[in-house]
Amino acid sequence: MATSTPLSVPVIARPSTLASTPLSRKRSRSIESEDDSPLLRAIRTTLRAARGAQESSVQSHIYPPYGNFGEESGEELLAWDAHTVTLSQGGILLKKWSFDETVQWACVGALIQPSHLYSSSPSTPAYYREDPSEKLPDLESDAKPTFGPYSQPRSERRREEGPEVRIRAVFIFLRGMAKIYLVNGLEHTLNLPFIVRRAWPVEPCGLFIQRVVESWELEENKQLGAEPLTTIFTLTSPFAEPSVIGITDGIRGGNDMQSLQMKADYATEQSSLPPDEHILWVTSDVRDIATSLIVTLNIELNRLSIWRFVYAPPPSSTKAPRAPGAPAGHHPKRSSMSGNTSAHLRQTNAASDGLRMSPDRTDGRRAGPAAGLAPTLTTTTTMADLMGGGLAGGAISESQWNLPIKFGLDASGKFDPSSNANKLPPNEPVNLDDVPDPAEEIRLKPLYWAEKLYEEIIPESATADYDSISVAVFDHRWGEKPTGALLGVCLGATQTLLLYDLFWEPSGVLRVRPKSHIPASAISPIIATRDGIADLLILRPNGSVSLLTHGTCELSLDVKLPDAPEADSVHPPRVVGFSHALRNAVSLVLADGSSVRVSLDLTLQDLLVKDILYMLALTLPADMFFALHRSLLLKWSASGYSCVGDAELQAFEEALWEVLDLERGDALGTTPDNDGAAWHKLAATESIARFREDPALRGLQLPGSSTNAAPLRRPMRKPAVHHAAVLHALHHVAEDRRLSVSTFADVPRLAPLICRLALVVRPEWADYWKRLCPSALPFWPSQSMTVLENIYESMPIWPPDMTAILYGRLHNPDWKVPWTNSLSFGAQYKLEASYAFGGIDPLWRTSSLTMICQILTDKTWEGKVLDTRSRAVLALKVLDVVRLKLGDWQRLPFGVSSPIREALRTCQLSPGGDWSMTAYQLVGRNDLAEGFTDKPAIAVNNGYRSVREFLVSGACAMQFGVKPITMSFQHPTMGRKTTRQCIEEVQRAVAGDHSKVTGVEFDFDDFTRMRFGQDRRLEDVARLLCSANPHYVRVPDRPEANEADQLREQQLTVHRITERILALPLGRAVFTFGSMYTVTKESFAIPKLDFSVRVQPANILYTAEILKMPPDFVSWGEFHNGVAAGLRISSQAQTIESSWIKFNRPSELTPEHAGFLYALGLTGHLREMLTWHTFGYLTPKHDMTSIGVLLGLAAANVGSSNKHVTKLIAVHTPALLPTPDVDLNVPLITQAAGLMGIGLLYLGTKHRRMAEVCLNQISRRDLYQPDISNEYREAYTLSAALACGMVLLGKGTSTPADLVIQNRLRLLIHGEPRLVENGKPRRPTFDVNITSPAATVALGLMYLRTERQDVADIISIPTTLEGLNSIQPNFLTVRAMARAIIMWDKITPTKAWLMAQLPRVVVMAMDSRFRGKRVDDAFELAYYNILAGSCFAIGLKYAGSAREEAYVLLLQYWDMFSQLAFATGLAYDHRIKRSALREGLNLISLSMAMVMTGTGEVNCLRRYRYAYGVHNSGIRYGSFTATTISIGLIFLGGGRYTLGTSDASIACLIAAFYPRFPQTPSDNKAYLQAYRHLWVLAVEPRCLVARDVDSREIVYLPIKVKVKDGNQVGTAQMIAPTLVPEIDKVLSIRVDTPRYWPFYLDIANFPRHRDSLLRSQTLFVKRRTAFLTYMEDPKGSRSLFVRSGSGTGDAATLDFPQATDIKSHPATDLHDFIASSSNDPLFLAFADRLCGDDGETSNERLFQAYCHAALLDCMLQDKSQTLQTLLTAFHFRIMSPKSAYFSLRLQDLRFAADFYSKVYDRKFSGRTENNPRPPLVRETTLSGALHVLDKRLDAFRETELFRRFLARYARGDGIPSFPEGSAEWTASRDLSWYLERNSVPASTLLTLLKDLAQKARQECLGGPPPTGTDDAEALELGIKEVAHATGTQMTTAMGSGWTVRSLDEVMAAWKSNDDI
Repeated sequence: MATSTPLSVPVIARPSTLASTPLSRKRSRSIESEDDSPLLRAIRTTLRAARGAQESSVQSHIYPPYGNFGEESGEELLAWDAHTVTLSQGGILLKKWSFDETVQWACVGALIQPSHLYSSSPSTPAYYREDPSEKLPDLESDAKPTFGPYSQPRSERRREEGPEVRIRAVFIFLRGMAKIYLVNGLEHTLNLPFIVRRAWPVEPCGLFIQRVVESWELEENKQLGAEPLTTIFTLTSPFAEPSVIGITDGIRGGNDMQSLQMKADYATEQSSLPPDEHILWVTSDVRDIATSLIVTLNIELNRLSIWRFVYAPPPSSTKAPRAPGAPAGHHPKRSSMSGNTSAHLRQTNAASDGLRMSPDRTDGRRAGPAAGLAPTLTTTTTMADLMGGGLAGGAISESQWNLPIKFGLDASGKFDPSSNANKLPPNEPVNLDDVPDPAEEIRLKPLYWAEKLYEEIIPESATADYDSISVAVFDHRWGEKPTGALLGVCLGATQTLLLYDLFWEPSGVLRVRPKSHIPASAISPIIATRDGIADLLILRPNGSVSLLTHGTCELSLDVKLPDAPEADSVHPPRVVGFSHALRNAVSLVLADGSSVRVSLDLTLQDLLVKDILYMLALTLPADMFFALHRSLLLKWSASGYSCVGDAELQAFEEALWEVLDLERGDALGTTPDNDGAAWHKLAATESIARFREDPALRGLQLPGSSTNAAPLRRPMRKPAVHHAAVLHALHHVAEDRRLSVSTFADVPRLAPLICRLALVVRPEWADYWKRLCPSALPFWPSQSMTVLENIYESMPIWPPDMTAILYGRLHNPDWKVPWTNSLSFGAQYKLEASYAFGGIDPLWRTSSLTMICQILTDKTWEGKVLDTRSRAVLALKVLDVVRLKLGDWQRLPFGVSSPIREALRTCQLSPGGDWSMTAYQLVGRNDLAEGFTDKPAIAVNNGYRSVREFLVSGACAMQFGVKPITMSFQHPTMGRKTTRQCIEEVQRAVAGDHSKVTGVEFDFDDFTRMRFGQDRRLEDVARLLCSANPHYVRVPDRPEANEADQLREQQLTVHRITERILALPLGRAVFTFGSMYTVTKESFAIPKLDFSVRVQPANILYTAEILKMPPDFVSWGEFHNGVAAGLRISSQAQTIESSWIKFNRPSELTPEHAGFLYALGLTGHLREMLTWHTFGYLTPKHDMTSIGVLLGLAAANVGSSNKHVTKLIAVHTPALLPTPDVDLNVPLITQAAGLMGIGLLYLGTKHRRMAEVCLNQISRRDLYQPDISNEYREAYTLSAALACGMVLLGKGTSTPADLVIQNRLRLLIHGEPRLVENGKPRRPTFDVNITSPAATVALGLMYLRTERQDVADIISIPTTLEGLNSIQPNFLTVRAMARAIIMWDKITPTKAWLMAQLPRVVVMAMDSRFRGKRVDDAFELAYYNILAGSCFAIGLKYAGSAREEAYVLLLQYWDMFSQLAFATGLAYDHRIKRSALREGLNLISLSMAMVMTGTGEVNCLRRYRYAYGVHNSGIRYGSFTATTISIGLIFLGGGRYTLGTSDASIACLIAAFYPRFPQTPSDNKAYLQAYRHLWVLAVEPRCLVARDVDSREIVYLPIKVKVKDGNQVGTAQMIAPTLVPEIDKVLSIRVDTPRYWPFYLDIANFPRHRDSLLRSQTLFVKRRTAFLTYMEDPKGSRSLFVRSGSGTGDAATLDFPQATDIKSHPATDLHDFIASSSNDPLFLAFADRLCGDDGETSNERLFQAYCHAALLDCMLQDKSQTLQTLLTAFHFRIMSPKSAYFSLRLQDLRFAADFYSKVYDRKFSGRTENNPRPPLVRETTLSGALHVLDKRLDAFRETELFRRFLARYARGDGIPSFPEGSAEWTASRDLSWYLERNSVPASTLLTLLKDLAQKARQECLGGPPPTGTDDAEALELGIKEVAHATGTQMTTAMGSGWTVRSLDEVMAAWKSNDDI
């Protein structure tokens, strides 16, 4: 609607720089010539594609500033001409692109991609990652899982995909090509089979593109009669073909009220946006995503259509079926649209496999091959893909080929010839047209869908000039219900604006209906008058500019353009159009072709005025509110849009009086004489208000304004309903301002306005605000000014006091809160609100506090009775839901926030386990918030100093100005460097070798220091296992030997030391596992093996050159050295990428690098290696590298059945190929590694095909006879057996298929029966001496934990001497172990169980042997081997448990074996027994280390050190290997890890510690040495670490761990850091110390707690402020409780502050204590600045004593959040009544005092539940402050002036104004204090009560009973009681209401006749 009197708002415009953007265009010569033939001209016109007219023009788009630079950085401008595109911001050129081809179009859009640039899509062929869809389902889902609980968090942590981020991109379209430039540096080039006419960026991502329709295309369609080709596409990914916009119906929701809902079959719709639709406009603003629209024009039909579009990717399983009989080819000439032209030439300058535009892709995998390529040949096709085989055995994966032929596979993964899918009718040809093109499947799935909302026929003249049609959406706002928006379509040719209503139906459907037609020649949306809500700028046909706002209300604008030149003064510039609208700026196009940029920012800047407008928009009708807003803008513009002082508020006040049709009346004050001194002139400025509260100026006589005595005029008419509504709204805005300390300053500003309006509507409300703000009115109004007939009676006499209402709810839960939703505020007065600003709630603070107070006092919730803690938890959840952040409620006034603080304190003391992170932060439990976050816990400081180190250093003193910490309070570990440390640093500096690494460094010294205390265990182990330094050995001096013999003995000793050096990396790999969390981009340093040995006492140095070791000896040592170096990198490291691995590749492959790759695979990092990098390692056929890569990839994808890794292993393992006999020229040792890789890859999957392949390889026929080509046949057989057992791990059953495997293994264990053919024994097909131990292990793994006695009997141990002599003694070790793991539950760590594993004949023989009798060696050898195998089984069951029984038992047998193994004897039988004993000792050493893994047990270390030092002639390389691994195990990962006992862990431990130890460093014949590192897959990070959440330091923490073992439940007391039992056995973990806040992990009942422990193994704890850490104060003798004594005097100091001698206090060194215990520099500064003893005046000393007591009180009770509260209480004591905020703060103090005295004990203390706790603030502290103020008030009560003023007020006579600073003026302000403090009723009520009292005296005194009485005293008492009750009930007040003393004073005033 148009206004009758147009408003002129001047707008200053500046010349625009958009059109003059510099572009370095390539000027091409004119291609038009008069001599050109018509044919040549037609060809050129076609090639230009209708762009010839634009080649020389400059086009541009404006975009909002990108990034975090804000509005100040300026708008982004994208401009282009024929060959150049520029991007600038704020007039600064950011980027420039130049092209040889013509630029068709350019725009800025958005992509959505993960925060990391890699792709975590599991099926991406370029990476070897696990694909969940390829993993076979677990056939026994109820069985125990194969992997341990830590396996999933470890795999998820390897490379977690970060949250998706929005990436801006510049899209530039050339002829047939598009360039995409992302702001993160990535670039993409894609070919398009069409020419782009225009593109529109859309939300949430991508573009809409409309192509150019060629003239030949139209002609061809007419000739063939074909349907026109699609012209509108969507581009959502640079890796996908352009798609169409699908058409559907029934789209619902998609707005703020409802989520998007599509009909069920929408993805099967076949229609798309018609090709004859011409896009005019597309919604691109993210704020309008709820109403995303497309406006199109059908030129032929003159039809304008409005569409709604949504982003709705179809489900991944949905395929768009082709109609029956439809041909595969749609058009004979559409080869350009088939997608075969675009994917071939796509290029990218970065590996951006994870980049995508679609934010809602559900499957996370690549949808299929790239369009246009063969189905099996993609842009990332691997060499393994080209080898033709999806799975092993040549089976074809259906997911790889999109064929109509389906190959049937059985449950085991084998080809099933009986399947119907594999039976085809004979001679039936395959119709290739039925084969779906994967590119078609991708491209033809629309991601955007459109629904037509409305269509209208427009004039043909408008269609002919469609370029002049402009579209805009404006007035998009939300009220109490969705109100939609307005759509404007301006037809430039007809100069008509078509307006449409966009509205939402209750069902969630968006509708469009025509609204009106308005004359207009141009339109543009602009945010001018309302924040976030667009108005419509329109250009009238007469050239005037207007603004449509508040719907269709028109606001005329007077745009003042720049002065025209003198020559053109006759023809001033005229606006002819708009362009480049962005937010509040727009370019005005002038008639001369130039343009000016204007900013129409008419939004108010004063937050108070904004909130008032928001509130009135929810109150007043639309026409009245628009009139108010219009008047406000008019008056504000008259002041030049000034934002200084109260200019906006004054303009609002004037506009409000005008709209309400009220007279302002006489001025309330006169301006002081400006002719006076400058000091008095200050009163005339607006700055005076800002200085009145300045403490420095408080003692000065400030200039004041002299006020006259002229009152306001009496109202001459009765106020209307909107007057009352406005008063009520303003009152609530002011009340809401009272609920935040940060907005206190707005209350005195708004109060005068409320008072003036209240004097007209309800004078009592003015009395209310006069009390709170004495300066709101210069006088107290008298009753003579009030006309009772002109008062709005519907309003209550006393306005609602929100603080009193909140207190009333807290005090009385049954009291109903008189509060309604502010969004329906106008309904109270039956007014239809305008909702001009949408649904903005200006009273959100009031509504939130009301809701919280209701919950804090509710007795029940959803039928459940609530206790104190339950109410507090509900309130906390409400705080979390309403997003009331920590800073918000901390800004609440002291009193109002007290209930919330107490509720949060209750939650803080007893937190729940299922709260959100923000809830924990709200209650101050950031330890729980940190512990339950998804991010990994901090393990190292990454080079940053801890908070404590910062405090100790001088930096803290320099930054915060606090005193340095005294040396006596420093951390014990933070002293000065020792002399040795200084010398070592100097030596390293002089040597200059900073890059040398020894391989035993740790990045977490803080952990190791706390884990192992002050001893040197870790350093000793590091010295033992270091192989990068020279070794020293002492050879005993033998004087009887000659020099040659001595030299020979030295050389033999050195040779054995060298073998030990080669074994050290095996132990070092265990010791330093996962110790490096950060890997730099530099080359990774692998420490070199130093073979130098210095022999003492001869001091002869033997080097590697002198030793001349064989190369094969060194190569495997270097391999292990590379593994040790690689295993130092933690699996949590986030910087390991394929490029980094390739960067570290040496020029020639080495064993070290092979081991390094293997280690990366064991830790999961090898999954990041790209396919082509992998083949670069495998192609040279370097044996060790091939072994490392194959095993590494399998370990990285353990148990995943990854088909890509399977293919890779298959080409190195002939057994997996369709023709196993093919010669691949792959060494047998590599084939063995490939088989083991299959076992790891299919671990626990029970994949029949893989199990059968591995089973057959155990008895491979060509390995029967040993020869030079199969020297590794035993290792190959063992690898096949281990692989077979791993595939079937623990899955053995009694099914026929398993029985077949079982019988086959039985045969391999015991050998084939002896058969005779033609009179001769038949030759065996396998060597049982090789297959027996291998098959034994396979059978044990297959039936692991099954308790199958029948299976265990298969591998029974012989019970006769003949039987023992028939097998090798070492076979008994494997059999004993295998039998035990099958009967897992019967393994017990007792000697009785061990003896039960021995045959009775062996036990009897050994008893005789121990008595000195001679027995057969077979019994003795069997005894040692069976015991060793049984001990190994005990080690497996109790691995990582530190079980004392198992440890003691193994320790005994280690001692027994060591005494016999280290004995000397030269007899042959002695040597045989000693060899068996040493093999058994090696196995027992590993078993004992497995049990004590990670504990650092000293007794174990002593024994291993002894074994480490034994290097006589009988000790071989295998013994060194077992010893070093054992040493490493007890310090696994520096004590941070231990071993698990899951099925997968047991299998990997058996493979790693298999009892076959090599004789030499190059021995791999029986066992591949690379398997020794498979223990990595059994590692579990079970070291529980306690970390202080504030200082980030690791601390000692006593804990109680509740453990369930079987049916028994017990509690173990531990001190973290410590190893905890397996998480499946842990029920809960509780903090067991008063030094830290309570912490309870309920692992059994809260999956979140279990996941947190699995993820980080870190307990973040928060130390109580009164205690020191256990490192600083082990006995607790230095806590603050001990220092402060009883502390009784401190409470008294808080209640009654007095200047005391701080030095005499027991806690006189409070500053030093804080410095040593607190991590907050603010506490240090507080103690340093405010708790000193240097006060010069008594007031300063008083304040310092108070601060000292406050700080001590807060630290003793650990309530640091109360420190500011106590300071506020002290401020209440000394605040001046002259302050403008005195009454507000007094009200706050009363609230707090009444709450703690009357409410807290009943509702918040927990006393009713017998769980009381002290309050945060003592009631006596607040009562003391209130008492001090009351004493000052009492002094005023005694004055004569007070009695005179009170008498006038009580009689309703009013009090006139007085000069500021006079005694009367002060007394008038103090009267406000008195009335507020005593809750005295309003003057109107007092007058009424006075009249009632006089009437009662007249009627009752002296009258006959019962109505009368003669007792005057009793009558007065009755009158007093009635007056007190009536006055209290009619006034909303806190506490007990009107005080009795004040009542007496008022009644006395009634009787007085004094006057001024």
